[in-house]
Amino acid sequence: MSTPTFSSSAPIGVFDSGIGGLSVLRALRRELPHERFIYLADSGHAPYGEKGDAFVIVRSLAIARHLREHHAIKALVIACNTATAAAIEPLRAALPELPMVGVEPALKPAALTSQTHHVGVLATRGTTLSSRFTQLMARQPAHTRFSVQACDGLAHAIEQSTEEPLPAAQSTAKIEALCARYINAMGLFGTENGAIDTLVLGCTHYVFAQAQLQALIGPRVRIIETGAAVARQTRRILEVQALHTDANTLAAPLTLYTTGALGALEAAAERWLDLPARDCAAIALPGAAASLQCK
Repeated sequence: MSTPTFSSSAPIGVFDSGIGGLSVLRALRRELPHERFIYLADSGHAPYGEKGDAFVIVRSLAIARHLREHHAIKALVIACNTATAAAIEPLRAALPELPMVGVEPALKPAALTSQTHHVGVLATRGTTLSSRFTQLMARQPAHTRFSVQACDGLAHAIEQSTEEPLPAAQSTAKIEALCARYINAMGLFGTENGAIDTLVLGCTHYVFAQAQLQALIGPRVRIIETGAAVARQTRRILEVQALHTDANTLAAPLTLYTTGALGALEAAAERWLDLPARDCAAIALPGAAASLQCK
């Protein structure tokens, strides 16, 4: 079988379990303003972080194949920590010709910049229990202490904030309560010896709760998320493979799809990317059983 040829004018596929990956998409559009993007939120099956690896792998494979076969993407960005941890290796095995970029908690830059050598990590349970995360932790400097907190329900609350018919104040209160619960469970934040002076957001959804988290931990504690780093890595891969769109090329309109409630994606796209509803559409993908049969 011949190796597929990719066009530099083809779009880049981006997917997440829901709307969290919009934080990565925002960074990608800043770094690569002339590229075309197809974003797919698997909100009908969110959140991934509280489901098993087998389920996440099946969904990720179904989405990647759909983006490749129906949109002829030239690269894939897995804008989900849980999906990266569980599925990036199966995805690379299934689609070896397709350039891929995953996202994982920014432990290395946090360890390098922490002055107290104590770093906090907020992530989904699926990420914290993954072998990929365990291996990532093991590669960090021995003198750095990591306090890892699984945040059950937080990604779901952020997801729901765009789809529930609740007043904004009530949705915000739900998110703030969960943030407070998990921050309080981690211990002392600050710049004193032994305190956590750096907080890593190990889920792309959590970027949309950054203001609430910063208010809880104080202005002197640094928060690190990975959107900009993922965008830079995507640029590097495209340039190495001569797939980067010329800077003089005008990008085609962005398209966003969801397997969940269309109104929720429209609200999220408008709130966080300043995009109109016409850029969003609902989509149906094979269920878990059908996806398994496609392996």
